Amino acid sequence: VQLVESGGGLVQAGGSLRLSCAASGRTGSRYAMGWFRQAPGKEREFVAAITWSGRSASVAESVKGRFTISRDNAKNTVYLQMNSLKPEDTAVYYCAAKFVVIDSLYYTGASQYDYWGQGTQVTVSS
Repeated sequence: VQLVESGGGLVQAGGSLRLSCAASGRTGSRYAMGWFRQAPGKEREFVAAITWSGRSASVAESVKGRFTISRDNAKNTVYLQMNSLKPEDTAVYYCAAKFVVIDSLYYTGASQYDYWGQGTQVTVSS
């Protein structure tokens, strides 16, 4: 599976961005999806995750109420809507996919994922 993120950029604090992650390859299989981010000098951290069907999702406490994850399986795409952005949201954002058999699970650990995109830079200016 190949993952390609898009939608990053430079935005002022309080602004919004929508990241997209398009999957290609073995898209006939079921994949739970996640978003992670990594700021300079910091560890990669969990942002949001969603089950294959999209019925269940989770976001990190630091972005709760501001970020929303969603997916469109017909388009093989997962989205991260980011509102009320803050300078501390500045990071490279990565999407990840994990092959699943059970639809009801999502995953918050980076080591649980099988495939990763190259990342897209998000910079929030103050």
